[in-house]
Amino acid sequence: MRILVVEDEKRLARAIARGLEDHGFAVELAHDGLTGLWKGREQGFDAIVLDIMLPELSGYEICKRLRAEGFWAPILMLTAKDGEYDEADALDLGADDYLRKPFSYVVLVARLNALLRRGAPTRPSELVVGDLALDPGRRTVRRGDVPIELTRREFSLLEYLMRSAGQTRSKLEILDHVWGADFDRGDNVVEVYVGYLRRKIDQPFGTATITTVRGHGYLVQLDDG
Repeated sequence: MRILVVEDEKRLARAIARGLEDHGFAVELAHDGLTGLWKGREQGFDAIVLDIMLPELSGYEICKRLRAEGFWAPILMLTAKDGEYDEADALDLGADDYLRKPFSYVVLVARLNALLRRGAPTRPSELVVGDLALDPGRRTVRRGDVPIELTRREFSLLEYLMRSAGQTRSKLEILDHVWGADFDRGDNVVEVYVGYLRRKIDQPFGTATITTVRGHGYLVQLDDG
């Protein structure tokens, strides 16, 4: 899952990013309102964590504009303000939830997971390819009736590939969506993690869900039989 965090306090933004990454999210940061709006419009995030008080453009205005343009992924707003009217304003403008500073990262992750489980109306509750099923809300994977244990990163990689079933995804696209745009340790990590996944979801079952498309990337077949 890709999360955009728009927060002008850079130390806090980095701390939020670390907390979310520890729970398997890929995180992109923006430190002012205009950059946050541009990234929200252009880069296909699954959710946005949005501060209200921002330079150049407020979180209220970002939320209002994105909703007006048809962006319906969950938006969770952060506020240092006290008072129910600020929270009411955020919800009235289209935010899905709010959290007052200071906050617990455990609560932030729980709120985000709850929003992502609800998701957009078109988001399936379970991703299914053949007899392989992944539940984003419960964070479970099973092949038929057999549960499969994955690490957070393996889960995020499989989720991205299953959401893109039938489409080849390049290593750079996978890095961007699963590890985040700031990851700078090379794309070989994608090949390594695809190998981890194959040993867990395919080899024990005699299946071949993830196909290597030489020179292009990886593909989850729509029918693994």
